[in-house]
Amino acid sequence: MQNKAEVHIYTDGSSRGNPGPGGYGIIMEWVGKPYRKEFSQGFRKTTNNRMELLAVIEALRKLKKPNTTVLVFSDSKYVIDSVTKGWVFGWEKKNYSGKKNADLWMAFLREYRKHKVDFIWVKGHNNHPQNERCDFLAVEASKNSKLLIDTGFEE
Repeated sequence: MQNKAEVHIYTDGSSRGNPGPGGYGIIMEWVGKPYRKEFSQGFRKTTNNRMELLAVIEALRKLKKPNTTVLVFSDSKYVIDSVTKGWVFGWEKKNYSGKKNADLWMAFLREYRKHKVDFIWVKGHNNHPQNERCDFLAVEASKNSKLLIDTGFEE
């Protein structure tokens, strides 16, 4: 039996227009504990893929203990396939030459390497309660009156 905390992270990203106003939604649940947190943030101009990836980065950044065992649930094939199929590690070796979202992939790998992270793909808009809630949080965040600037996208 492991003594380490195990966290389930649910994420979703959204943009209204691609590019357009966007946001992400995160739910973090600690397994075996009645502890659950939600986070969201909106951006003035971004893309869906950037928000999907940023959601995972921001969730991993919120983990306080290194080497936390994490299971990330996402409906983003872009994020999950890039990691589980090893593409991002090849991009890193080639210094992200010609790759979109290099700033976020670099940030992702910094956070990813601090923990033990696995991914599970969930079908979007398919009545998965946490995924539906993350989608709602992401869309609502994109409608806030004070949106942040996605500096990696909108320089």
